[in-house]
Amino acid sequence: AGTMVARLDRDERDVHKGAAPLGGMGNEVDVRDAAAGEEGVQAEEERLERLSILVNNAGMGMLQPLHEYTDKQWDDILAVNLSGTFYAMRSAIPFMLESGGGVIVNNASVSASSPTRGELPYSAAKAGVVALTHGAAQEYGPTIRVNAISPGVVRTPMTELLYSNAEILEPVERSTPLQRTGDVDEIADVVHFLCSDASRFVTGQNIVIDGGLSLPQAGID
Repeated sequence: AGTMVARLDRDERDVHKGAAPLGGMGNEVDVRDAAAGEEGVQAEEERLERLSILVNNAGMGMLQPLHEYTDKQWDDILAVNLSGTFYAMRSAIPFMLESGGGVIVNNASVSASSPTRGELPYSAAKAGVVALTHGAAQEYGPTIRVNAISPGVVRTPMTELLYSNAEILEPVERSTPLQRTGDVDEIADVVHFLCSDASRFVTGQNIVIDGGLSLPQAGID
């Protein structure tokens, strides 16, 4: 939509793969590293000459009972999903304030409001992302709009295991009112809306994008 894109990713190959088709650029950054993230945001702001949009999309998770999670697993899940979002917001907001405005979109999850058994650290981290979103929208409005999205089951590298097992996937699709799972373009369309002037009176919201899966029903599990 005419926007110059800069991508920060811990995998150098993904940095260029994701940004190049959009005429963009990027830096290799692990979002768990606050200092590296701040340097990356600053470097891209200088190259772009203005930072007007931030989309926090890094994530990781796993499935196992709560009592089996190790300290490291807990720390890593919170570091990527929650701390990484906080660090990026903290780095970007001063530039947005200085330039007169901006938009932030944080990727949360339906698991934030409907925790799924086996992924409670992930659910807790994403609930924190929603809280950060609600609070920041109040702190920085009207200069900066801050919203979150909460995708349901969407095909990404993180969910590929689900798609490789028809016995698990079929009940999920059957339990979804739209009778299917989502794809990344459908998530991107909502992000685009939230970043554009079409949503100029929308802030502090958590937009669920799940085909209806999280409506009250046994299928949420």
